Amino acid sequence: MKSYAALLSAPSFSIGIECNADEITGISYLEPQPEVAPKTPLAQEAVRQLRAWLADPAFEFGLPLAPAGTHFQRRVWTRIAAIPTGQTLSYGEVAAAIRSGPRAVGNACGANPYPIVVPCHRVVAANHAIGGFARSSGGFLLEVKKWLLRHERQSPPPPFHERG
Repeated sequence: MKSYAALLSAPSFSIGIECNADEITGISYLEPQPEVAPKTPLAQEAVRQLRAWLADPAFEFGLPLAPAGTHFQRRVWTRIAAIPTGQTLSYGEVAAAIRSGPRAVGNACGANPYPIVVPCHRVVAANHAIGGFARSSGGFLLEVKKWLLRHERQSPPPPFHERG
């Protein structure tokens, strides 16, 4: 079992925060469990920012994230981070934007160590169905994705004109 620097409760799930003294090294969606108070100043700041996002999905994160992933994964995560709150793109739309394939984009989404901050939940199937999430095609994590999308749609989305 992982040792988290903090555990935060969210509606119907928990968020585990991993970090060292200077950077966030991972964020995980977990089955609901008791909160664990932050063990470090950075974990405390991560909890503060995640609570701010839970209160207002338009909140913009400013957490130091440890470098992770391959060059390709980082390209996908950068593109995903540019999707505005309340908006979605399909795996194919993200793939076209970075000149790749939808399956490769899906694999990069599944490898994302910083969900919510790098919002892979904003990437959906071609027919704008939910699709998979965190390398899962059903169950608990798919329910988390549905909640995240509903939560973000509660705030008015900014204009987004990328789609044709």
